[in-house]
Amino acid sequence: MLGQTGHVPERLVAGSLDPTDGVVALVDALERLRSRLVALELPLDVTDVRRARSDRAAALDQLDDYLLPRLRAHAAPLLVVVGGSTGAGKSTLVNSLLGEQVSAPGVLRPTTRAPVLVHHPLDERWFSTARILPGLARVTSSGRPAGDPSGPPSGPDRTPGDDARALRLVASDALPPGLALLDAPDVDSVEVANRRLAVQLLDAADLWLFVTTAARYADAVPWELLHRAVDRHAQVALVVDRVDAGARAAGDDLRRMMDENGLTQAPLFVVGETTLVDGLLPAPAVHDVATWLTALGADAPAREAVARATRDGVVDDLVRRAETIAAAGDVQVEADARLRGAVEAAYAEASERVREATSDGAMLRGEVLARWQDLVGTGDLLRSVEEGVGRLRDALGRFFRGRPTPVPPVEQAIAVGLAAVVLDAADEAAERAHAAWRADPAGAALLTGLDLARGSLGLRGEVDAQIRGWQQDVLALVTDQGAARRGTARGLSLGVNALGVSLMIAAFASTGGVTGVEVGIAGGTAIVAQRLLEAVFGDDAVRRLTGQARELLDSRVEGLLEREAARFTAQLDALGAADARGDALREAARDVTRASRAERATRPAQAAAPVPAGGGRLLRGAGTTDDEPTDTPDEVRVGLWRRLFGRHGEERA
Repeated sequence: MLGQTGHVPERLVAGSLDPTDGVVALVDALERLRSRLVALELPLDVTDVRRARSDRAAALDQLDDYLLPRLRAHAAPLLVVVGGSTGAGKSTLVNSLLGEQVSAPGVLRPTTRAPVLVHHPLDERWFSTARILPGLARVTSSGRPAGDPSGPPSGPDRTPGDDARALRLVASDALPPGLALLDAPDVDSVEVANRRLAVQLLDAADLWLFVTTAARYADAVPWELLHRAVDRHAQVALVVDRVDAGARAAGDDLRRMMDENGLTQAPLFVVGETTLVDGLLPAPAVHDVATWLTALGADAPAREAVARATRDGVVDDLVRRAETIAAAGDVQVEADARLRGAVEAAYAEASERVREATSDGAMLRGEVLARWQDLVGTGDLLRSVEEGVGRLRDALGRFFRGRPTPVPPVEQAIAVGLAAVVLDAADEAAERAHAAWRADPAGAALLTGLDLARGSLGLRGEVDAQIRGWQQDVLALVTDQGAARRGTARGLSLGVNALGVSLMIAAFASTGGVTGVEVGIAGGTAIVAQRLLEAVFGDDAVRRLTGQARELLDSRVEGLLEREAARFTAQLDALGAADARGDALREAARDVTRASRAERATRPAQAAAPVPAGGGRLLRGAGTTDDEPTDTPDEVRVGLWRRLFGRHGEERA
């Protein structure tokens, strides 16, 4: 086995953002896109929201795990992620390519729990930091945290799941500088976390090396991911493993499927069924894969071309995703408005119900009528109403001077009747709003664990408090008006409460501040109250006072119902779906498109560099002895570019 251990310039190890204005502008645009994605949450359970949430999470992962790190460190090694189905032989292939056991294969599934990243020793600093995959901790092959020799080693007390979210780094001289292999978990693992991690790692790859078997190459799950690679123009190579000598048709059929599904330019390698030697595939079995990777590792322009092609595809895919996510944000805003509208309509109707019940004479019957008649009687006071205002004023004076004014029973009757009206309206509004939300998937999810089908637990106490407050407001109106008419106030000092009750009665037959008394309602209850007030304050003042009393009542009822409605709308306020409109994300996506086009237009022409003589076999399988026949540098380069870029590759090489 040959390894390339030459010195790598410090600038290639440290790396930095490509200084060209085009790349800087693209990074700026992508960072703005990222901030818009973070801000645009999708909290409501609307149709297709799971897909949109998954797209948003994947977009952020691609930005953080791959795209921004790749743009900021363009000289970083090419990351080849080896992925595939359960039992496809990914770890065995990686070990066989390197000629040593770096990733543990086995018969238990899932085999690969912590992903293993193999790199040249001089490239360690590219991967020991959070430059890529910042959500994964780093551990070395000994189990110690990367860069921390004092960290705890692996041992018998360490559970298999400890490193499930860690990236195990292995240095190997078998790899050339500038190329790294990452053995990922199974894409169809029985463990959800493993499946998600596998997808995340593939999205962070410069190049996919996808491994399948002759028995499972047509499985649905791998092809879902391969279609995803096609959609974002990721660079892909496939390996079909364990192909019996008599089943070579499997390779041909897989090639046909690849051509039909947009993978015409992807290389396909066939690894025959063979006996392992010390747990490794024989060198001839992996010769083609090793030769291809060796040539790629030695050809810096080819590596850069692969990275750029994948990077461009990811950028384009992000723009498309951003448009979809922005549309999903608009759906969130529409759902928020729809749910708020249902609540607003329910409680607006409740407010209107209360307004109608307290202005159409309905309140002037029953207990209120009985208590009012107890107060004014049916004798001298009512006859005075018929004989004129002057006689009424005299009768009032004699009436209130001659006996106490038993007002509290009337006020209490008004309070009880008014409370019943408001409580019924509030409960019905809660029921209507609850039903509307329950029928809407976005609203139904918000009702879980909440008792919103009826008014709040403290509603009765709040209603009683508001009614008492309104009655005090009415008495204050009478007192203020009496103070303005000092002569009358002195003569009626004992009748303020009765005048207040009269104003309440008049307000229950008033609309918009203009008294509209229905003569004959409840035995003339309202007209008596109105005439009594007119006798004391005059017609104009009564109209004004009645309008003010109505406004005060409506204001208190509306405020109370708004607080009840807020039990619903507070759920929406906490989620912030009303701010999820996708316009800002669309604008950020357009900025990325413009910046990407400008950056691509300024690139220099890409030229292929020759594979260094004597350095073309850096992986086991690319050759085992110096006497073994090998491809010439030109042949390797032409074959590499043909496989990477189709029929145009040979011309470019």
